[in-house]
Amino acid sequence: MERLTATPPGVALAPLAAVADGAARNFVLEMKAGRFHGFVVRRGDAVFGYVDRCAHIALPLAHQLDDYLTPDGRLIRCHWHGALYRIEDGACVGGPCPGTRLIPWPVAVVDGMITTA
Repeated sequence: MERLTATPPGVALAPLAAVADGAARNFVLEMKAGRFHGFVVRRGDAVFGYVDRCAHIALPLAHQLDDYLTPDGRLIRCHWHGALYRIEDGACVGGPCPGTRLIPWPVAVVDGMITTA
């Protein structure tokens, strides 16, 4: 099955309350064209979504489910090689991939529900 890097808009993922403020959550969507792996980071009422693939080497970022953030919750980290990314824009700010970014996954909060955008 092909691993996808995009999803159609308007797919309801979960209530905003299902992702704790300051935490991240993994989502896997099965579609006809293949499987999509992404994650969402919540900051208050805002959500930031990314394809679950390191910009350094195309591996999933987390070793454990939903474990995408540094211990202080300030950055996204790749557990394989220590790459660090800003939550707000996915830009690499540390590790082996300067000048690169995570692939954004457009998401939004609509009526209290996290949806693809």
